[in-house]
Amino acid sequence: MATHSTPQLTPGVISLKGITKRFPGVIANDDISLDVYDGQVHCLLGENGAGKSTLISILAGMQQPDSGTIEIDGTPVVIGSPKAAMKHGIGVVHQHSTLVPTLTVIENLMLGERGLLLQEKRATARLEELSELLGARIDPHIMASDLALGQQQQVEIAKAMWTGTRLLILDEPTSMLTPSAIENLSESMSRLTAQGLGIIFITHKLREAYSMGDCVTVLRGGRRVGFLSPERMKEFTEEQAQSEILRAMFGEDLSSRSALEDAAELAGAKEAERETEALDLSSRPIRLELTDVSSARGGMEVSIADISLALHEGEIFGIAGIDGHGQAGLAEVVAGQRPASRGTIALDGVDLSKLGVRARQERGIRYVTDDRLHEGTVGSLSVALNLLLKRIGKRPFWRFGQIDKAAVNQEAKRLIDQYTIRTPSPSTRVGTLSGGNIQKVLLARELGEGARVVVVNKPTYGLDLKTVKLVHELLREFAEGGGAVLLISTELDELIELSHRIGVMSHGRIVGVVENRGSDVAERVGQYMIGGAPDGH
Repeated sequence: MATHSTPQLTPGVISLKGITKRFPGVIANDDISLDVYDGQVHCLLGENGAGKSTLISILAGMQQPDSGTIEIDGTPVVIGSPKAAMKHGIGVVHQHSTLVPTLTVIENLMLGERGLLLQEKRATARLEELSELLGARIDPHIMASDLALGQQQQVEIAKAMWTGTRLLILDEPTSMLTPSAIENLSESMSRLTAQGLGIIFITHKLREAYSMGDCVTVLRGGRRVGFLSPERMKEFTEEQAQSEILRAMFGEDLSSRSALEDAAELAGAKEAERETEALDLSSRPIRLELTDVSSARGGMEVSIADISLALHEGEIFGIAGIDGHGQAGLAEVVAGQRPASRGTIALDGVDLSKLGVRARQERGIRYVTDDRLHEGTVGSLSVALNLLLKRIGKRPFWRFGQIDKAAVNQEAKRLIDQYTIRTPSPSTRVGTLSGGNIQKVLLARELGEGARVVVVNKPTYGLDLKTVKLVHELLREFAEGGGAVLLISTELDELIELSHRIGVMSHGRIVGVVENRGSDVAERVGQYMIGGAPDGH
């Protein structure tokens, strides 16, 4: 049953009527209408590409609809900019943190205001007011970089509500939160709706939609294909609600009970459980070993310091933590893209610390970046050439300094079939493919010939649920075949489902390692993320 009380349906905070938005080659929103009422949590569900992000961008003033209207309390309005959205009382909490890590909480909340010293007392009073409303303790003077993820989420909500909000939009807010932090977020939402605030809650996890939502709208292919009213949410059991939502999300694809169960698992209808088989690591040789590895800061990333870990044959080792705390630096140091200032990196007992990217690749260390379109592939080149980029100059694909097009296309077709890459032909420019298919190109290239260790950074970010499942299967198969995977992810459920062990990174260091056993893995990971250690560890 939904936990929030159903309000009397008076004029909506926001009414969307016939919203349509087109981009070249695609209709992102196709005649969508929905209402969000005062005091109500309205869940928005759908696969990636269903139209959720575009709809939210229109509400937030970042996009303009081609047709349709937005009404507030029955009056048509034009939301021409994010500033206009704020004036209409619409606040957005985005999926990834927008806080400046080098500023304090109160400095983040006061960004853009004039006369900071004069306004700080007023701002601190406003933060206290919002903290009480959210049921959270927020220290105004703590650095944003020192906040746990759940605390960051509370500050992001306070930031969205800073100038007064009637509608709060939460975009996938729970992806890296522990169960206790999710519970805190749910309690905060209950407090807000009790004060008459309307909330749009975007998620792909059905159990969250049922437990936190008063009603559910399902989008598919840019259209509204399903709606569960507050009355129906009350009448349905959790299983009945999930079944109806899944059929709206996946349509005719759910032709069998097994397909329904697969979809339920993908859509987070169940608590995350480890799906990889247990390993006796003591009997497995160490494939990759880092000993006291440090590296200088790169870009916005913190530096990494004194990292030691051993990755065994057949193991998937997960890396959890707040994004930007050294995860990308760790991946780049292992791949050879960033030099280590000290420490050693060994593959099967052989020190590779002084070798560059190409030499490490030839020995079997591969890297799948989270920037799949710009860093991972060359968008202007064909799918075939991107699949074989790492084999430039090697026979049989290159002969006498020339590309052997027949050999390249033959191998590319084999990989396209093996990894189910949807492309008109091997000669299609890779930049024209969907994000999921570009990710398949990357995995086909990096998991292929000679790979022994693969480092993957956010491998399923932005992908639809079916492609997520395929990526998970590919990583498991690689590990089961004797490879080793270093999996960096901002999705705690993903880490629990795939990893044998999970290391937690904070401020460039691994602060703890959790064995993926038992039902309290998320809580044990969470303890390390907030600076403590699990009881008894």
